[in-house]
Amino acid sequence: MFVDGRILPDPGPLKARVAHPGTSRDFVFSSIEETPIVSEAIATVFKTLAPDDVQLFPVSIEGVPEPYFVINATKVIDCIDEARCREVHHYDEDAPPGLEGEYNWIYGLRIDPSKTEGAQVFLLKKFKVAFIVSEDVKNALEAVGNLGVSFERVTGLPST
Repeated sequence: MFVDGRILPDPGPLKARVAHPGTSRDFVFSSIEETPIVSEAIATVFKTLAPDDVQLFPVSIEGVPEPYFVINATKVIDCIDEARCREVHHYDEDAPPGLEGEYNWIYGLRIDPSKTEGAQVFLLKKFKVAFIVSEDVKNALEAVGNLGVSFERVTGLPST
């Protein structure tokens, strides 16, 4: 649902629980559908820098009093620069239904920034497991800190 890259109706009250106890982070991906779940501080970054690219839905996390939000990226953009990626793998003829022609995995992912239509946050057509943010959003997220995610550059030449 939250990984389709489309505007969703309000799903109503959402609940989650911590699957792996430990240090609480401000930005994590859930184990179900790799849905982004973020603290209020991180939600503010997305609301401020990418208001046209995301929806924020409140989620209550069992045993956690602070507010958290599910981030729904509402745009899917066809901008993978396959020629500049280090290695790409497509699903073969035995692909699960609906994944025919999609990428199974990409090493050294590269996108063509001229095709991003100015989006600050988006998913990739045929490879929706990648949650792409602009440099401005990345810098603002890093300024908040306490992230449970890391960033990999997807523009320019791939590292060797």
